Parts: sequence; structure tokens; C-alpha cells
Amino acid sequence: MLQTDVLIIGAGAAGLMCAASAAARGRRVLVLDHANKAGKKILMSGGGRCNFTNMYCGPNNFLSGNPHFCKSALARFTQWDFIGLVAKHGVPYHEKKLGQLFCDNKSSDILELLLAECAEAGAQIRLDTAVQSIAKTEGGFLLQSDIGEISCQSLVIATGGLSIPTLGASGFGYQVAKQFGHELLPTRAGLVPFTITDPQLKKLCSELSGTSVEDCRVSCNGQSFVENILFTHRGLSGPAILQISSYWQPGDTLHIDLLPHIDLPEWLATQQRERGNSELKTLLAELFTKKMATLLVDSWFSNKPIKQYTPGELKAIAERLSDWQLVPAGTEGYRTAEVTLGGVNSDEVSSKTLESLKVPGLYFIGEVLDVTGHLGGFNFQWAWASGYAAAQYV
Repeated sequence: MLQTDVLIIGAGAAGLMCAASAAARGRRVLVLDHANKAGKKILMSGGGRCNFTNMYCGPNNFLSGNPHFCKSALARFTQWDFIGLVAKHGVPYHEKKLGQLFCDNKSSDILELLLAECAEAGAQIRLDTAVQSIAKTEGGFLLQSDIGEISCQSLVIATGGLSIPTLGASGFGYQVAKQFGHELLPTRAGLVPFTITDPQLKKLCSELSGTSVEDCRVSCNGQSFVENILFTHRGLSGPAILQISSYWQPGDTLHIDLLPHIDLPEWLATQQRERGNSELKTLLAELFTKKMATLLVDSWFSNKPIKQYTPGELKAIAERLSDWQLVPAGTEGYRTAEVTLGGVNSDEVSSKTLESLKVPGLYFIGEVLDVTGHLGGFNFQWAWASGYAAAQYV
């Protein structure tokens, strides 16, 4: 029988951080993952450049049934701590937007950093290894796996959520939680594009597929995000859309201000006063692409010289562009979702140690918990923080 102090299931961001930190404390650590490669989600993140944290990370950037749960871990391992680790390994990075930090080169720099930390501390990692069963023992846990029986004192579940199953995501961590009596809060896809089925709107999105509009304000259920939106063949995507998707429920209306930084009534009045012979399409082409301006006018308005519009018509144009209302048919689901909302109820886990309040020695870290961050490096920061916090107690 293989024996270890700490067994971590999941060689993703949270699991690797926990492994390196626990081994650095002198604990014998073994990490198991059923995938053939560690950190697959790290490698694909940020368009291949891994948005590994955010300079403005704080508890208000996270969704959870218990909004206070993330505070303790985030306070003990901050974004600055991870930035220090990045600097230690000489990984070049840059701020892209809104505090989001990306690798200059590629995401594998972050994975290699974590693997180097694990190797230096002596943590063992076994890939292509599935776990068949877990039993509680007097001294810890006994697991049946592809490499035989394993006993451990502390068991850490770092298996992530259901998002992007092609990378190996599964519900294994949720099964373990249920086995040991934990409540699961309903799960659904988060940070995910919307699909559109309304024929006219779908046609508009399809014809504009690949077109990005900068700094739109997208609002739903009292939340707003100002970022880019992207038209796709299936509907809408882009950072602002992904952000708001975590607050959207089926049937809810999205409100999109396509030009939040422009006083549209004043702008239109100025154009009418100074450029009366210019057509609406021509003027809007200065704010959007020519193609988008043409399609919006053809779909929503009548095109004519700006001097021919009545005050009421100009008001209607301004209102439509600043409050475009639509009801998505749904989302693209876990297939393209960046995170999973819901999960292990954080009320049943210690916010300080990440240990189960029901089963001593059992820990839950990262995305398997009912804690989800906004877009822009926040989910990685939760992985680093929760993994580090648990490592101090396993």
C-alpha cells in the first residue's frame, strides 16, 4: 500500500499550488489526476497566455452563496504574493486591461512555474491515474486507484467544475462531496457566451460575426460590466457578455449600451446642426464599423440625411443604441464555459482552513467549491489563494 501525508486529487491550478505549499512545509504530498497532462486549463487560458491574476482582486469580484467565504484565503495569499512568485521564476508579463495580468510569452510559463515549485518541494505528481473509491478510516482515508491502494491523512479535492469537458472536466469532486454528506448548490455554466434564436436578431449576429465593439455596458439583474462585446454566428460573446452571463437567468433581459461614453442625444443634435446632409449610416460608421452601422440602421431605423429626423426620431435612435434590450435563448453551456457556478456549499467548509466541517481531514479547494470569480484573472487568484490556505493545515 502506498502511504502519504496529503493526497490531492486534481493537478490543476489549485491542486498544484496546494501541493507545492504543503510539501514546502515538510508534508509528504501526492497529486493524482486522471488526465494525461497537468494544468490543461492553465494552458488554454487567456488565449494561450494565461491571465494568471488581477491587480485589483478583492472579495467583491467573486460570487458565492456565502459572499464572505473567500475573504480569509484571499487575504492570506494575495495577487501580490503570486506576482512575487512569477517574478521569482523570471516569467515576463504585462497588464492587458483593467488590472488583468498576462504572460508575455505563453501559458506554459505558469504551469512550468508550478511544476518547478512542486519538484523543488518534493511533491509527487501521478497523471493518467483515476480513483475508483474513497473510504474514511480512523487515521484518514483509503483510496483505490489505478496505481493500487493509497492511504493518506489529509485528502484534498481540487477537481474543478464541469466547464470545458474536452479538457477532462468531470463531476468527480461533486460525487466525493455527496458521498461524505455535503450539500451541492445547483451548478450551471458561467462566463459563457449567449445563444440567440430570434430570427431577425440571429441574422444580425451572424452577419456581424467576428465584429467586436469596444467598451459596451452590459447590464442584467442589477449588475453591469463595461468591456468589449463580440458578435458570433451563434449569438453574443466577448468579455462583457461573459461577465454578465454569471448573473443572467433564463428569460432575463439584457440591456446593452453600445456607446456608454458618448452623450448620444447631444452627439446626434450636434451632427444634425453641423452636418445635416450626412446620412445616419455615414455618421454611425464613425462610431462603429461601416458594416455594423449599415446593418444596425437597416434593422432598427430608416436611413436618411440627419437633418430630416424629427426630435422624437433622434430620441428613439439614442435610446435604442444606449439601451438595446434582448432576451438570449440560452448559453453555449459547459462546452465553452470558462467556469462552473455553484458546487460544494461553502457554508459547510471552513473559510480559514478549507477543511470540511463534516469530515475531518477532507478539504475542498478551487472551483469545486461554490465560489466563482469574475473574468480577468480572478478565478486563478482564487485557485492560488484557496490552494495555499488549505496547504497550511493539511
